[in-house]
Amino acid sequence: MKWTFSEYKVPMPDSGPYGMACGKDGALWFTEQKGNRLGRITECGEISSFVVPTPQAGVMSVVADSRGDVWFTEYHANKIGRWKPGGVFAEYDVPTLNAAPFGLTEGPDGAIWFTEMNTDRIGKISPAGEITEYELPNTQSFPSFITQGSDGALWFTLNQGNKIGRITVEGEITEFDIPTPQSGPVGIANGPDGALWFVEIMGNKIGRITTGGEIKEYAIPTPNARPHAIAPGIQGDLWFTEWGGNRIGRITIEGAMTEYMIPTDMAEPHGIAVSENGDVWFAEECDKIGRLSMEK
Repeated sequence: MKWTFSEYKVPMPDSGPYGMACGKDGALWFTEQKGNRLGRITECGEISSFVVPTPQAGVMSVVADSRGDVWFTEYHANKIGRWKPGGVFAEYDVPTLNAAPFGLTEGPDGAIWFTEMNTDRIGKISPAGEITEYELPNTQSFPSFITQGSDGALWFTLNQGNKIGRITVEGEITEFDIPTPQSGPVGIANGPDGALWFVEIMGNKIGRITTGGEIKEYAIPTPNARPHAIAPGIQGDLWFTEWGGNRIGRITIEGAMTEYMIPTDMAEPHGIAVSENGDVWFAEECDKIGRLSMEK
């Protein structure tokens, strides 16, 4: 199969696209961490942006929930943001000061679950805006990205703790050691095989952990690729960004890996999402939104 790239320039300069998510409206949503905006791009490449109410909020990760609302973390402002169709924003203060909320996902309970990077907690916010926090067993573990697993629990990476974490909707926490020392796990996604797949930014590997805690790792061919985010595809595969390698990677559930060089040099790809038709969308910090499509 042959894949081709398209790139779309974000209208406002120095926007710094970071997070990426598929919306329920058929569009792709992204955060502009430097521009302090929430962005939207259609399948036709039309881009619109919405200014986040709190200045210099540090908008990072983004997710669209099952109701069509778009949620995002405000790393610097210590808030969880919400955008409702029609353009209405709401922001919710995280109770713990300087928590640095980072990754987020929708849970099976309908709440939005998020990580608190600075304070070693996992939080959740209900549709009504009520926030609950759960302390992790170890300090300075830097919880990063989080996703819902096939077992109904929430799974997350511990970037400095070198572990993969699991929390039930009742708040019971388990942690699993990654075999590679100081691997620096970041992105994590629920794979098409029911396992959790994660990237190791320092270990230069893609990891797979079953819901029973068994881990296997696959080395990325490009040295110092610095993989960042990962998302499930539609063909029994997963896609990931290589911040250092300036590539988009693909790995099958059998572990076969392919890499594709991004046309723009030093694009610094971060967030990634796969649309229903199989197109791979990703945020480039160089003020572009990238797209990788399979030729028909």
